[in-house]
Amino acid sequence: MKYNILVIVFLLLFSISTSSVSANNFSVSAQGAILIEQESGRVLYEKNAHSQLRIASITKIMTAILAIESGKMDEKVKVSNNAFGTEGSSLYLRLGEKIKLEDLVYGLMLRSGNDAAVAIAEHVGGSLDGFVYLMNQKAREIGMEKTVFNNPHGLDDHEEHYSTAYDMALLTRYAMENETFQEISSTKSYRAPQEGENWDRIWQNKNRLLTQLYKYSTGGKTGYTKRAKRTLVSTATKDDINLIAVTLNAPSDWQDHMNMFNWGFESFAVLPVVKEGVIKNLKDEFYKNNVSANYTFEYPLTAEERELVNKKITLYNPPKGNEWQVNGPPNPVGKITIELNGTNIGEVPLSFTGDLQKEKKSLWTKFIDLFFIVLGVNKDG
Repeated sequence: MKYNILVIVFLLLFSISTSSVSANNFSVSAQGAILIEQESGRVLYEKNAHSQLRIASITKIMTAILAIESGKMDEKVKVSNNAFGTEGSSLYLRLGEKIKLEDLVYGLMLRSGNDAAVAIAEHVGGSLDGFVYLMNQKAREIGMEKTVFNNPHGLDDHEEHYSTAYDMALLTRYAMENETFQEISSTKSYRAPQEGENWDRIWQNKNRLLTQLYKYSTGGKTGYTKRAKRTLVSTATKDDINLIAVTLNAPSDWQDHMNMFNWGFESFAVLPVVKEGVIKNLKDEFYKNNVSANYTFEYPLTAEERELVNKKITLYNPPKGNEWQVNGPPNPVGKITIELNGTNIGEVPLSFTGDLQKEKKSLWTKFIDLFFIVLGVNKDG
């Protein structure tokens, strides 16, 4: 079935009263950094965001989400000699100990246990190599084009283990769509039972933004190695705006993240650019009050940018006969394209919601009706 296209262009002033926006006057100590709005993925601030750098223990965000998605969180994991002997930060797991995978993921994220990372990898991936394959496969799926993983913990035991601030923001955005990950990342303290002991392990989160420094913090992951230096991923929410910040090789990472978050919350508001429901401003008689946006499209904007948002509506030409009554209207019947400064930032599909049986009759149909009325004959017999 072929449809002709009708293009209706609206250059609409997107006016919503708001407060003024402060200038980008903060400093960031990191070698690589980025701030994004979580829902839209819009990059609000970046500094060498695509430079490939070592990432240390923020690697464990990938390890955690793969464990969560494995569906094995209730299974018991036996601690191997390989896991038991892992260097660096540790949960001090005992050789041969059996511990729930869920507990290992909490220990991984809160205390950055490298022994937990290896135990998780061996259980979920079958081996370290098998799990590394899953890590890189997931990275490609998410769009982490400049990332290479070679271990589940981020230690400097492989030369080819690196990412970018941008890629780690993509990973965190993906992980934050998972409610279990959200819950683990936001946990300040966790108690895990210990096999063969009458006392529990208690882990406190190392993320000081969450536990001490920043009241809007909702979670994240810390990292450090001698080569990577300090790395940090964190999330924060204020006034229904969700932000993700990443810093790589940042001497003052806590302050960097608070600076970026404070600027982001002050400068941007997430606003409904297109609202779900009937499109009110269509002048075409056929489509007037008969076309609806399928969902609401929201986007983070500064006060200045709100005057630069344009919306273009593209619709199929109205049918010339009864084609739509017979076959139904195309679905979607068109779309709204949203542009900011000439750049496409989103599209919303449109549906035809009118009653085709009530559409105005054609001139020929009206003539036939009039003819039968004059003759006093019921044309339907």
